[in-house]
Amino acid sequence: MYKIIWNKSKKKEIFHILAIYSDGMHKTILHLDLDTFFVSVERLINSELRLKPILVGGTSDRGVVAACSYETRGFGVHSGMPMKMARELCPEAVVIRGNAGTYSKHSDLVTDIIKENVPVFEKSSIDEFYADLSGMDRFFGCYQYASELRSRIMRETGLPISFGLSVNKVVSKVATNEAKPNNQLKVDFGYEKPFLAPLSIKKIPMVGDKTYQTLRNLGLKKVKTVQDMPVDVMQRVLGANGRVIWKRANGMDETPVIPFSDRKSISTERTFDRDTIDVVKLKGILIAMTENLAYQLRRGEKLTACIAVKIRYSDFNTYSKQMRIPYTSADHILIPRILDLFRTLYNRRLLVRLIGIRFSHLVPGNYQINLFEDTEEALNLYAAMDHIRQRFGDKKVLRASGMGAKTIGRMQNPFNGQPPIVLAHRKQ
Repeated sequence: MYKIIWNKSKKKEIFHILAIYSDGMHKTILHLDLDTFFVSVERLINSELRLKPILVGGTSDRGVVAACSYETRGFGVHSGMPMKMARELCPEAVVIRGNAGTYSKHSDLVTDIIKENVPVFEKSSIDEFYADLSGMDRFFGCYQYASELRSRIMRETGLPISFGLSVNKVVSKVATNEAKPNNQLKVDFGYEKPFLAPLSIKKIPMVGDKTYQTLRNLGLKKVKTVQDMPVDVMQRVLGANGRVIWKRANGMDETPVIPFSDRKSISTERTFDRDTIDVVKLKGILIAMTENLAYQLRRGEKLTACIAVKIRYSDFNTYSKQMRIPYTSADHILIPRILDLFRTLYNRRLLVRLIGIRFSHLVPGNYQINLFEDTEEALNLYAAMDHIRQRFGDKKVLRASGMGAKTIGRMQNPFNGQPPIVLAHRKQ
């Protein structure tokens, strides 16, 4: 048996599931999630936005909702939906474009507090964290420790945050989502299945809209039904993913908390407000993208050996082409190759909706000088331009051909060990 203990707070009841269990060895994983993070930051900056319906994301009709306040959810608004649709559903909402640099700074404040207080943590996104508190029960009590950590984050940053605590990452993440908004929930060892059983199958991480519809067509609605099914049946229906979903529905997950992993690729793309066939504009944007990503490579002391160009036409058909190249991080080598790939992909009979580039097969290293082609003037120019970018921002020095691409640029080093900021597509 287990019971639910309710602890009253000012805005909402805080609760956790208690169970009696042996003092055997098991993990204790904490999941922290900053509630409607972009919205919360905007309200912290401008108190007049409190209690107002807010949409953060691309402001044009082709923009995407990156975050929405709880006040908009009753109208059917959710993150990831087209901004045009969100505005129609909630016309009184305040629409904010958002600022990646501002959100990064506030995320870093939270990261620093967590880093000071937990032995091992993983920053899985700009507003989401995992921490391994295994063994700390002997000294502090993990639930109490997590509660004090949450209180400190709210006190020092002014941002609402929720957490879930359990034996693994999956159950803790589900617990956090159940605890929201601005709340906390603990599922004790041995009671993962009873906790998950009454929930909708859509609440299992990895179950997206298509998978959910497939399961609903089979008559599956609650997690309990999946728990009672043989794993082989799930695997026949969904392949390898079926086994993973079945294990998660049963509260099983061995995924470790990973404190850091090197990025294997970097990329950028842009969606246009209006489809275009302006070749000069498209090439200018590709040059600006390549120049910026090449700088990111040099700043992170990385080299790339594979480049790719992506084009999405007005009919939503998407094509990409990649090329293997000798390891490099030099603009004058990368830009001509990117333009060559673009020429092989571009079809002038169709309007272009989106373009993007990607550098992969990254390895540590610095650009190797070509004794027969590189001049001292060119190398000194690279060093001077990178110094200016490092000091004043990566958009302060641009090639003339890429000056029209005013939105190209990054606010942080992509190789600093932190996940990329996920915002709605910025528009050109």
